[in-house]
Amino acid sequence: MQQQRRPSKKSLRSLDYLNVFLADVRDGVGPYLSIYLKASANWNPAQIGLAMSASAIATVIAQTPAGALVDRLRQKRMLIVLAAVFVSIGCIAMGLFPNLPVVIGSQIMIGIAAAIFPPAITAITLGLVGHERLDRRVGRNETFNHTGNLLAAILAGLVGYFIARKAIFFLVAAMAVGSIISVRMIREREIDHELARGDGEEREEEDNQKHQQGYEGILQLLSDRQILFFTIAVVLFHFANAAMLPLVGQELAQGKGTSDTVYMSACIIVAQLVMIPVSNLAGRFAHTARKPIFLLGFAVLPIRGVLYTFSGNPYFLVSVQILDGIAGGIFGVLSVLMVADLTKGTGRFNVTQGMLNTAIGIGAGLSNVLAGFVVKSAGYNVGFLILAAIAVVALAVFWFCVPETKTGVNRKASPQTA
Repeated sequence: MQQQRRPSKKSLRSLDYLNVFLADVRDGVGPYLSIYLKASANWNPAQIGLAMSASAIATVIAQTPAGALVDRLRQKRMLIVLAAVFVSIGCIAMGLFPNLPVVIGSQIMIGIAAAIFPPAITAITLGLVGHERLDRRVGRNETFNHTGNLLAAILAGLVGYFIARKAIFFLVAAMAVGSIISVRMIREREIDHELARGDGEEREEEDNQKHQQGYEGILQLLSDRQILFFTIAVVLFHFANAAMLPLVGQELAQGKGTSDTVYMSACIIVAQLVMIPVSNLAGRFAHTARKPIFLLGFAVLPIRGVLYTFSGNPYFLVSVQILDGIAGGIFGVLSVLMVADLTKGTGRFNVTQGMLNTAIGIGAGLSNVLAGFVVKSAGYNVGFLILAAIAVVALAVFWFCVPETKTGVNRKASPQTA
């Protein structure tokens, strides 16, 4: 086994700061865009769905090349810097010129940046700490990420209410500057770039037989049934999840004036408050087994979708976000760990992440488009119920088709015992 890595406190602390600042940068203004376009620009739900999907479509196109680029290049910190600059330009442009061509173009830029952030951050993390400490470090990354989301949501609510909705765009641009400073503080010499792409560590006998070649081709990775079913389950999860919060934002924007940004911030704050401890606990418990924890994240999503149909009361909608916090906190940690398990020793960790995130982007993009047109023709409740039904399918696929990936745990156990 490779000797345990011991990065400096400065690099690990800078990685903490990076996750805080990038929390609200990775997706641009996110769900606030749907509020802004509906309340300030008078766009209809179908138009908003297309605008929200532009970023996802760009991510679909860029995600796999971005993962391959992270695997190949040692300039991972510079990739994050460039992506943060893209987000800043896109957010400022949308805030100043909220017309269709500018919004679509800016969303495409943000989508490209969003393809770079996840594999680059995870690669830097793996290159710093190694596989043995990855579970707790990813849990810590997600804890700081959700803390950053919490702080950003509070600030967004304040500036949206007391200044203007468009001020939120400039807030994201300012956080991007903070992320650039943070990533530059991580010491380049402490990143093992071979390890960062999933290479450089020995595999156990079972996995060595399966991965005899040091570097697998992409087609061989795609032929792996475990990766295939894991991808299907995750795509369905995001197909169900991606449009839920934007739809809640559109409901909150109906006839509530500037308080809509406050309610949306409350939705995000509640979810992030839950995600902070959940991410930390997920990283700790995942050291023993992955699947039982991830099953909980899948199970709460359909419940959340159904609950949204019970009432349009803002306080009720905000309270349902507790479930979003549970699912989001678990997903952010376990998805990275399971990909690391499935690709350990192949040298294709980041490109596999890229392929997975490409598929996720397809699911998220289709989610926003489908939800937008369903809501326009049949109403919000029908839209939420359709998303909940898709979430049930995602749960079934993961439960019955995806095995445990943690080394030393019985991977052929039944769903009840896995």
